[in-house]
Amino acid sequence: MEAAIQTALASVQDPEIRRPITDLGMVREVTVDPTGRATIEILLTVAGCPMRDKLNTDITAAVSAVPGVTGVQIGFGAMSTEQRQALQASLRGPGAAEPVIPFAQPGSRTRVYAVASGKGGVGKSSVTVNLAAALAAKGLSVGVVDADIYGHSVPRMLGITARPTQVEDMIMPPQAYGVKVISIGMFTQGNAAVVWRGPMLHRALQQFLADVYWGDLDVLLLDLPPGTGDVAISLAQLLPSAEILVVTTPQAAAAEVAERAGAIALQTHQRLVGVVENMSWLELPTGERMEVFGTGGGQTVADSLTRITGATVPLLGQIPLDTRVREAGDQGMPIVLDAPDAPAAAALSAVADRLAVRRESLLGKPLGLRPSGR
Repeated sequence: MEAAIQTALASVQDPEIRRPITDLGMVREVTVDPTGRATIEILLTVAGCPMRDKLNTDITAAVSAVPGVTGVQIGFGAMSTEQRQALQASLRGPGAAEPVIPFAQPGSRTRVYAVASGKGGVGKSSVTVNLAAALAAKGLSVGVVDADIYGHSVPRMLGITARPTQVEDMIMPPQAYGVKVISIGMFTQGNAAVVWRGPMLHRALQQFLADVYWGDLDVLLLDLPPGTGDVAISLAQLLPSAEILVVTTPQAAAAEVAERAGAIALQTHQRLVGVVENMSWLELPTGERMEVFGTGGGQTVADSLTRITGATVPLLGQIPLDTRVREAGDQGMPIVLDAPDAPAAAALSAVADRLAVRRESLLGKPLGLRPSGR
Protein backbone atom coordinates (compact mmCIF):
# COMPACT_ATOMS: atom_id res chain seq x y z
CA MET A 1 0.00 0.00 0.00
CA GLU A 2 2.89 2.34 0.72
CA ALA A 3 4.13 1.83 -2.83
CA ALA A 4 0.66 2.65 -4.16
CA ILE A 5 0.60 5.81 -2.02
CA GLN A 6 4.01 6.84 -3.38
CA THR A 7 2.63 6.42 -6.89
CA ALA A 8 -0.36 8.57 -5.98
CA LEU A 9 1.94 11.24 -4.51
CA ALA A 10 3.87 11.33 -7.79
CA SER A 11 0.72 12.73 -9.40
CA VAL A 12 0.73 15.73 -7.04
CA GLN A 13 2.64 18.73 -8.34
CA ASP A 14 4.14 21.55 -6.34
CA PRO A 15 1.87 24.52 -7.20
CA GLU A 16 4.83 26.87 -7.72
CA ILE A 17 7.46 24.67 -9.35
CA ARG A 18 4.98 22.51 -11.29
CA ARG A 19 6.97 19.32 -10.77
CA PRO A 20 5.90 16.18 -8.85
CA ILE A 21 6.57 16.51 -5.13
CA THR A 22 8.25 13.10 -5.21
CA ASP A 23 10.82 14.39 -7.72
CA LEU A 24 11.52 17.46 -5.58
CA GLY A 25 12.40 15.50 -2.44
CA MET A 26 9.38 16.88 -0.58
CA VAL A 27 8.04 13.50 0.60
CA ARG A 28 9.98 12.69 3.76
CA GLU A 29 8.09 9.61 4.97
CA VAL A 30 4.99 7.53 4.27
CA THR A 31 3.56 5.10 6.82
CA VAL A 32 0.29 3.14 6.99
CA ASP A 33 -1.13 1.69 10.19
CA PRO A 34 -3.05 -1.63 10.31
CA THR A 35 -6.39 0.18 9.95
CA GLY A 36 -5.34 1.73 6.63
CA ARG A 37 -4.73 5.24 7.95
CA ALA A 38 -1.87 6.88 6.04
CA THR A 39 0.52 9.32 7.69
CA ILE A 40 2.60 11.43 5.32
CA GLU A 41 5.44 13.79 6.22
CA ILE A 42 5.97 16.59 3.70
CA LEU A 43 8.95 18.97 3.59
CA LEU A 44 8.06 22.46 2.39
CA THR A 45 10.68 24.58 0.64
CA VAL A 46 10.18 27.24 3.32
CA ALA A 47 8.33 27.08 6.64
CA GLY A 48 5.79 29.74 5.64
CA CYS A 49 5.05 28.31 2.20
CA PRO A 50 1.95 30.12 0.86
CA MET A 51 0.83 26.98 -1.00
CA ARG A 52 0.59 24.77 2.09
CA ASP A 53 -3.22 24.60 2.01
CA LYS A 54 -3.22 23.77 -1.70
CA LEU A 55 -0.71 20.96 -1.14
CA ASN A 56 -2.73 19.63 1.79
CA THR A 57 -5.87 19.46 -0.38
CA ASP A 58 -4.15 17.88 -3.39
CA ILE A 59 -2.26 15.28 -1.34
CA THR A 60 -5.35 14.32 0.64
CA ALA A 61 -7.37 13.85 -2.56
CA ALA A 62 -4.67 11.78 -4.27
CA VAL A 63 -3.95 9.49 -1.34
CA SER A 64 -7.61 9.03 -0.38
CA ALA A 65 -8.21 7.54 -3.82
CA VAL A 66 -5.80 4.65 -3.12
CA PRO A 67 -7.75 1.44 -2.41
CA GLY A 68 -7.57 0.46 1.25
CA VAL A 69 -6.72 3.91 2.60
CA THR A 70 -9.20 4.80 5.36
CA GLY A 71 -7.78 8.20 6.33
CA VAL A 72 -4.97 10.63 5.61
CA GLN A 73 -2.88 12.56 8.13
CA ILE A 74 -0.37 15.06 6.72
CA GLY A 75 2.45 16.62 8.69
CA PHE A 76 4.42 19.56 7.33
CA GLY A 77 8.05 20.39 8.03
CA ALA A 78 10.62 22.57 6.28
CA MET A 79 13.65 21.65 4.21
CA SER A 80 17.09 22.15 5.71
CA THR A 81 19.57 24.50 4.08
CA GLU A 82 21.32 21.52 2.48
CA GLN A 83 18.06 20.15 1.11
CA ARG A 84 17.10 23.52 -0.38
CA GLN A 85 20.51 23.80 -2.00
CA ALA A 86 20.11 20.32 -3.47
CA LEU A 87 16.67 21.29 -4.79
CA GLN A 88 18.06 24.47 -6.33
CA ALA A 89 20.87 22.52 -8.01
CA SER A 90 18.42 19.95 -9.42
CA LEU A 91 16.16 22.65 -10.85
CA ARG A 92 18.95 24.64 -12.47
CA GLY A 93 20.59 21.52 -13.84
CA PRO A 94 24.16 20.23 -13.73
CA GLY A 95 26.96 22.71 -14.13
CA ALA A 96 24.78 25.76 -13.50
CA ALA A 97 26.25 26.97 -10.21
CA GLU A 98 25.91 30.61 -11.17
CA PRO A 99 22.55 32.09 -12.22
CA VAL A 100 22.26 32.48 -15.97
CA ILE A 101 19.49 33.85 -18.14
CA PRO A 102 18.04 30.70 -19.74
CA PHE A 103 16.32 32.64 -22.55
CA ALA A 104 19.67 34.03 -23.72
CA GLN A 105 21.25 30.60 -24.16
CA PRO A 106 21.81 29.22 -27.69
CA GLY A 107 19.46 26.26 -27.24
CA SER A 108 16.54 28.22 -25.80
CA ARG A 109 13.19 27.47 -27.45
CA THR A 110 11.36 30.29 -25.67
CA ARG A 111 9.95 33.11 -27.79
CA VAL A 112 10.61 36.37 -25.97
CA TYR A 113 8.35 39.32 -26.82
CA ALA A 114 9.14 42.76 -25.41
CA VAL A 115 5.93 44.80 -25.43
CA ALA A 116 6.93 48.42 -25.95
CA SER A 117 5.29 51.79 -26.47
CA GLY A 118 6.51 55.29 -27.11
CA LYS A 119 4.35 56.87 -24.44
CA GLY A 120 2.22 55.83 -21.50
CA GLY A 121 -1.54 55.46 -21.52
CA VAL A 122 -1.84 53.46 -24.74
CA GLY A 123 -2.86 50.24 -22.94
CA LYS A 124 0.45 48.41 -23.24
CA SER A 125 0.04 46.55 -19.93
CA SER A 126 -3.56 45.58 -20.76
CA VAL A 127 -2.39 44.18 -24.08
CA THR A 128 0.44 42.28 -22.36
CA VAL A 129 -1.68 40.55 -19.71
CA ASN A 130 -4.44 39.66 -22.18
CA LEU A 131 -1.98 38.22 -24.67
CA ALA A 132 -0.37 36.20 -21.85
CA ALA A 133 -3.73 34.84 -20.67
CA ALA A 134 -4.81 34.04 -24.22
CA LEU A 135 -1.54 32.21 -24.97
CA ALA A 136 -1.80 30.22 -21.74
CA ALA A 137 -5.41 29.32 -22.57
CA LYS A 138 -4.11 27.83 -25.84
CA GLY A 139 -1.97 25.41 -23.82
CA LEU A 140 1.34 27.24 -23.97
CA SER A 141 3.62 27.70 -20.97
CA VAL A 142 3.77 31.47 -20.46
CA GLY A 143 5.66 33.90 -18.23
CA VAL A 144 5.40 37.67 -17.79
CA VAL A 145 8.09 40.02 -16.51
CA ASP A 146 6.65 43.31 -15.32
CA ALA A 147 9.66 45.33 -16.44
CA ASP A 148 7.87 48.65 -15.93
CA ILE A 149 9.61 49.14 -12.60
CA TYR A 150 8.22 52.60 -11.90
CA GLY A 151 4.70 51.93 -13.16
CA HIS A 152 4.19 48.25 -12.35
CA SER A 153 0.59 47.11 -12.78
CA VAL A 154 0.66 43.51 -14.05
CA PRO A 155 -0.04 41.80 -10.68
CA ARG A 156 -3.26 43.79 -10.21
CA MET A 157 -4.44 43.08 -13.74
CA LEU A 158 -3.94 39.35 -13.20
CA GLY A 159 -5.39 39.36 -9.69
CA ILE A 160 -2.13 38.28 -8.05
CA THR A 161 -1.68 39.17 -4.39
CA ALA A 162 0.73 36.39 -3.41
CA ARG A 163 4.41 37.11 -2.91
CA PRO A 164 7.17 35.00 -4.49
CA THR A 165 8.65 32.11 -2.52
CA GLN A 166 12.42 31.99 -2.22
CA VAL A 167 14.44 28.77 -2.29
CA GLU A 168 17.98 29.78 -1.36
CA ASP A 169 18.77 32.46 -3.98
CA MET A 170 16.16 31.20 -6.46
CA ILE A 171 12.70 32.81 -6.70
CA MET A 172 9.47 30.95 -7.41
CA PRO A 173 7.08 33.27 -9.29
CA PRO A 174 3.37 33.41 -8.38
CA GLN A 175 0.92 32.23 -11.03
CA ALA A 176 -2.53 33.19 -12.25
CA TYR A 177 -4.54 31.61 -15.09
CA GLY A 178 -1.51 29.47 -15.97
CA VAL A 179 0.77 32.52 -16.31
CA LYS A 180 3.91 32.88 -14.19
CA VAL A 181 4.53 36.49 -13.15
CA ILE A 182 7.28 38.49 -11.49
CA SER A 183 7.06 42.19 -10.65
CA ILE A 184 8.85 44.65 -8.40
CA GLY A 185 5.42 45.31 -6.91
CA MET A 186 5.66 41.90 -5.22
CA PHE A 187 8.63 43.11 -3.17
CA THR A 188 7.52 46.60 -2.13
CA GLN A 189 5.39 47.54 0.84
CA GLY A 190 1.89 48.73 -0.05
CA ASN A 191 1.90 51.15 -2.96
CA ALA A 192 5.38 52.49 -2.26
CA ALA A 193 7.16 54.27 -5.09
CA VAL A 194 10.34 52.81 -6.58
CA VAL A 195 13.04 55.49 -6.92
CA TRP A 196 15.99 53.94 -8.71
CA ARG A 197 18.61 55.02 -11.22
CA GLY A 198 19.71 53.10 -14.30
CA PRO A 199 22.14 50.56 -12.72
CA MET A 200 19.49 49.45 -10.21
CA LEU A 201 16.94 49.01 -13.01
CA HIS A 202 19.42 46.88 -14.95
CA ARG A 203 20.11 44.71 -11.89
CA ALA A 204 16.41 44.23 -11.18
CA LEU A 205 15.73 43.10 -14.76
CA GLN A 206 18.73 40.78 -14.63
CA GLN A 207 17.47 39.18 -11.43
CA PHE A 208 13.97 38.77 -12.83
CA LEU A 209 15.41 36.86 -15.77
CA ALA A 210 18.17 34.84 -14.07
CA ASP A 211 17.14 34.31 -10.45
CA VAL A 212 13.49 33.41 -11.07
CA TYR A 213 12.73 29.75 -11.76
CA TRP A 214 10.65 29.98 -14.94
CA GLY A 215 10.79 26.34 -15.99
CA ASP A 216 10.38 25.44 -19.65
CA LEU A 217 8.48 28.39 -21.14
CA ASP A 218 7.06 28.57 -24.64
CA VAL A 219 6.60 32.34 -24.46
CA LEU A 220 7.96 35.08 -22.21
CA LEU A 221 6.38 38.52 -22.39
CA LEU A 222 8.06 41.61 -20.96
CA ASP A 223 5.92 44.64 -20.20
CA LEU A 224 8.42 47.44 -20.80
CA PRO A 225 8.15 50.99 -19.50
CA PRO A 226 7.19 53.56 -22.14
CA GLY A 227 9.96 55.16 -24.15
CA THR A 228 13.50 54.16 -25.02
CA GLY A 229 15.26 54.50 -21.66
CA ASP A 230 17.41 52.35 -19.42
CA VAL A 231 15.23 49.24 -19.35
CA ALA A 232 15.01 49.01 -23.14
CA ILE A 233 18.80 49.29 -23.36
CA SER A 234 19.30 46.69 -20.62
CA LEU A 235 16.91 44.33 -22.37
CA ALA A 236 18.93 44.52 -25.56
CA GLN A 237 22.06 43.62 -23.60
CA LEU A 238 20.52 40.80 -21.57
CA LEU A 239 18.19 39.34 -24.23
CA PRO A 240 19.46 40.31 -27.67
CA SER A 241 17.16 37.73 -29.30
CA ALA A 242 14.00 39.31 -27.85
CA GLU A 243 11.44 40.46 -30.44
CA ILE A 244 9.77 43.84 -30.06
CA LEU A 245 6.00 44.26 -30.17
CA VAL A 246 4.96 47.91 -30.45
CA VAL A 247 1.64 49.11 -29.01
CA THR A 248 0.13 52.40 -30.12
CA THR A 249 -3.24 54.14 -30.44
CA PRO A 250 -4.56 55.56 -33.73
CA GLN A 251 -3.71 59.09 -32.57
CA ALA A 252 -1.04 60.78 -34.69
CA ALA A 253 0.91 62.01 -31.67
CA ALA A 254 1.01 58.51 -30.14
CA ALA A 255 1.97 56.97 -33.48
CA GLU A 256 4.92 59.34 -33.92
CA VAL A 257 6.29 58.45 -30.49
CA ALA A 258 5.65 54.73 -31.09
CA GLU A 259 7.83 54.90 -34.19
CA ARG A 260 10.73 56.03 -32.01
CA ALA A 261 10.18 53.13 -29.64
CA GLY A 262 10.21 50.68 -32.54
CA ALA A 263 13.17 52.32 -34.27
CA ILE A 264 15.40 51.40 -31.32
CA ALA A 265 15.56 47.96 -32.97
CA LEU A 266 17.96 49.47 -35.52
CA GLN A 267 20.45 50.21 -32.77
CA THR A 268 19.91 47.04 -30.75
CA HIS A 269 19.64 44.74 -33.81
CA GLN A 270 16.45 43.17 -32.49
CA ARG A 271 13.55 42.00 -34.63
CA LEU A 272 10.27 43.89 -34.73
CA VAL A 273 7.51 41.28 -34.64
CA GLY A 274 4.71 43.75 -35.36
CA VAL A 275 2.43 46.56 -34.22
CA VAL A 276 -0.80 46.39 -32.21
CA GLU A 277 -3.20 49.33 -32.49
CA ASN A 278 -5.16 49.68 -29.25
CA MET A 279 -8.36 51.72 -28.67
CA SER A 280 -8.97 51.73 -32.42
CA TRP A 281 -12.65 52.68 -32.24
CA LEU A 282 -15.68 52.70 -29.97
CA GLU A 283 -18.63 50.67 -31.17
CA LEU A 284 -21.88 52.55 -30.57
CA PRO A 285 -25.24 50.92 -29.74
CA THR A 286 -26.32 51.73 -33.31
CA GLY A 287 -23.51 49.58 -34.67
CA GLU A 288 -21.54 52.57 -35.92
CA ARG A 289 -17.89 53.09 -35.01
CA MET A 290 -16.74 56.26 -33.29
CA GLU A 291 -13.03 56.79 -33.92
CA VAL A 292 -12.28 58.51 -30.63
CA PHE A 293 -8.53 58.76 -31.16
CA GLY A 294 -8.51 59.17 -34.92
CA THR A 295 -7.66 56.51 -37.43
CA GLY A 296 -4.72 54.89 -39.18
CA GLY A 297 -2.05 55.32 -36.52
CA GLY A 298 -1.22 51.63 -36.23
CA GLN A 299 -0.83 51.13 -39.95
CA THR A 300 1.25 54.31 -40.17
CA VAL A 301 3.63 52.99 -37.52
CA ALA A 302 3.87 49.59 -39.22
CA ASP A 303 4.58 51.17 -42.60
CA SER A 304 7.14 53.58 -41.16
CA LEU A 305 9.01 50.85 -39.29
CA THR A 306 8.96 48.66 -42.38
CA ARG A 307 10.57 51.48 -44.32
CA ILE A 308 13.11 52.29 -41.61
CA THR A 309 14.23 48.72 -40.90
CA GLY A 310 13.92 47.31 -44.40
CA ALA A 311 11.98 44.32 -43.05
CA THR A 312 8.24 43.76 -43.06
CA VAL A 313 6.64 44.94 -39.82
CA PRO A 314 2.95 43.91 -39.92
CA LEU A 315 -0.03 45.46 -38.17
CA LEU A 316 -0.98 42.43 -36.08
CA GLY A 317 -4.36 43.67 -34.93
CA GLN A 318 -6.68 46.52 -34.02
CA ILE A 319 -8.25 46.37 -30.56
CA PRO A 320 -11.55 48.28 -30.18
CA LEU A 321 -12.11 50.55 -27.20
CA ASP A 322 -14.22 48.69 -24.63
CA THR A 323 -14.84 49.63 -21.01
CA ARG A 324 -14.89 45.91 -20.17
CA VAL A 325 -11.15 45.74 -20.82
CA ARG A 326 -10.57 48.26 -18.03
CA GLU A 327 -13.15 46.68 -15.75
CA ALA A 328 -11.73 43.20 -16.21
CA GLY A 329 -8.21 44.48 -15.52
CA ASP A 330 -9.33 46.22 -12.34
CA GLN A 331 -10.98 42.98 -11.19
CA GLY A 332 -7.89 40.91 -11.97
CA MET A 333 -9.54 38.87 -14.73
CA PRO A 334 -8.29 39.51 -18.31
CA ILE A 335 -11.13 40.14 -20.75
CA VAL A 336 -10.00 37.27 -23.00
CA LEU A 337 -11.08 34.98 -20.14
CA ASP A 338 -13.86 37.06 -18.57
CA ALA A 339 -15.73 37.90 -21.80
CA PRO A 340 -14.06 35.94 -24.65
CA ASP A 341 -16.84 36.83 -27.11
CA ALA A 342 -16.36 40.58 -26.69
CA PRO A 343 -14.92 42.24 -29.83
CA ALA A 344 -11.84 43.45 -27.92
CA ALA A 345 -11.23 39.95 -26.52
CA ALA A 346 -11.60 38.38 -29.97
CA ALA A 347 -9.12 40.87 -31.44
CA LEU A 348 -6.59 40.21 -28.66
CA SER A 349 -6.96 36.45 -29.09
CA ALA A 350 -6.36 36.84 -32.82
CA VAL A 351 -3.08 38.65 -32.07
CA ALA A 352 -2.15 35.86 -29.66
CA ASP A 353 -2.77 33.32 -32.44
CA ARG A 354 -0.12 35.07 -34.53
CA LEU A 355 2.38 35.02 -31.67
CA ALA A 356 1.73 31.42 -30.54
CA VAL A 357 4.73 29.95 -32.31
CA ARG A 358 7.37 28.08 -30.36
CA ARG A 359 10.94 28.59 -31.49
CA GLU A 360 12.54 25.37 -32.67
CA SER A 361 16.00 24.61 -31.39
CA LEU A 362 18.77 23.95 -33.94
CA LEU A 363 20.65 21.73 -31.52
CA GLY A 364 21.22 18.30 -33.00
CA LYS A 365 19.69 19.22 -36.36
CA PRO A 366 21.57 19.02 -39.66
CA LEU A 367 21.88 22.49 -41.19
CA GLY A 368 22.61 21.31 -44.73
CA LEU A 369 25.97 23.08 -44.83
CA ARG A 370 28.93 21.64 -46.71
CA PRO A 371 32.57 22.70 -46.76
CA SER A 372 33.58 24.78 -49.77
CA GLY A 373 36.59 22.58 -50.50
CA ARG A 374 39.17 25.24 -49.76
